[in-house]
Amino acid sequence: MLAKDIKTGAILKQKNAPLIVESISVQTPSARGGATLYKFRARNLVTRQKTDFSCKGTDNLEEADFERREVTLMYTDGDQVHFLDQQDYNQYSLTMGDVSHEMQYITEDLQGLLALIYNGGCVGLQLPTTVELKVTGCDPGIKGNSATSRNKPATLETGLIVQVPEYLKEGETIKIDTRTGEYLSRA
Repeated sequence: MLAKDIKTGAILKQKNAPLIVESISVQTPSARGGATLYKFRARNLVTRQKTDFSCKGTDNLEEADFERREVTLMYTDGDQVHFLDQQDYNQYSLTMGDVSHEMQYITEDLQGLLALIYNGGCVGLQLPTTVELKVTGCDPGIKGNSATSRNKPATLETGLIVQVPEYLKEGETIKIDTRTGEYLSRA
């Protein structure tokens, strides 16, 4: 795969380690004949270390041999989170520290959650782009304030706190973007 074709979230193999690309910056040349440089910030899926590397747009990078399997949350116990494969009913366990960011969006009935399988073991999760979560706590809206677009903090069923429009009430289900953690709309 060419470096210029790589997008955020792509999984590459470099120095025999699987890396997930977290951000990309492009540096264009100022002189004639200069090559455009692509600077990648990636995270090693096995060791969880961040790494930076850069290459020219025409350089060829190897994609990691990954398998994505649809899973659902089974249960959590202490510092382990357990998931069930929906195809062959294998169980995968990850430490709470490894998936603490993802757990803010995961409920037991979440559809579209994928486990990243590398060499037979689960090394991470891929969330769907949007999730639907129920508002469990927020201040009530004041009558007559719906004309302005003010926001207020709301606590969701997973413990995530997001800014929502003032007219939303406790008990409503809303859509959240898992990439940014922002409110999108009512569900």
